[in-house]
Amino acid sequence: MKYTEAFDELQQIVSAMEEGQIGIDELAEKVKRATELIRICRLKLTSTEGDVQKILKDLENSGLDTDSNS
Repeated sequence: MKYTEAFDELQQIVSAMEEGQIGIDELAEKVKRATELIRICRLKLTSTEGDVQKILKDLENSGLDTDSNS
């Protein structure tokens, strides 16, 4: 599942909960699903952060200064 798909579904669940559209019988199921979606989003963000850090480190090691204007 892509980050945007997980985030969109999570937003739908939160909106439905805020608007009182989720009944008691369905609440536990939705909370479990929301927890899984949060886990997916965190993993994707952590992975992306690691990728960005690696790219920046590679740039730094190759002699390219990302802060330089020249």
